[in-house]
Amino acid sequence: MDETESLNRAIHEEVALFPYDTAWPALFEKERNRLLGLFSDEFLAIEHIGSTAVYGLSAKPIIDILAGVESMHQADDLLEPLCQAKYATSMEYNASLIERRWLMRWAEGRRTHHLHLMVYGSQEWNRRLAFRNYLRESSTLAQQYEVKKQQWAEEFTLDREAYTAAKGNFIQQTLKSASQPS
Repeated sequence: MDETESLNRAIHEEVALFPYDTAWPALFEKERNRLLGLFSDEFLAIEHIGSTAVYGLSAKPIIDILAGVESMHQADDLLEPLCQAKYATSMEYNASLIERRWLMRWAEGRRTHHLHLMVYGSQEWNRRLAFRNYLRESSTLAQQYEVKKQQWAEEFTLDREAYTAAKGNFIQQTLKSASQPS
């Protein structure tokens, strides 16, 4: 499989969840170290987010990385250098995003990493970390999310955007509930 075919297959990859893999944290650390080695002065912080960052949770086997930058202008300036460092992105998709930029790495026709560039300490940055932390701290919440993700993966196997939207609604409700006084 050539690189173009591999990228095309990764872009159109079906939604499939896999049991938690204890290698996921190490894969994150390896990519984090690679990014810091290549862009030592660009990132204010790099965090492991998403389901692969929550012990025991099934996930699409894609390492989600949150990289903090000083501004969205800086994020935009990093897109080309990151693409030269084995990432790919869609400028059209990124143009639709307000508070982040998105890139992916792939190998052998499947996605391996998603990189989300955001302003460090912004509301969206804090929101993403808060949801990860809630899942890590509450096995009940993690189990509820697990059940829902399995349902959405079955329902939206061929529609990655619908799967992501369904998760977004759950995340939004969780964060709203958590911010309300008991």
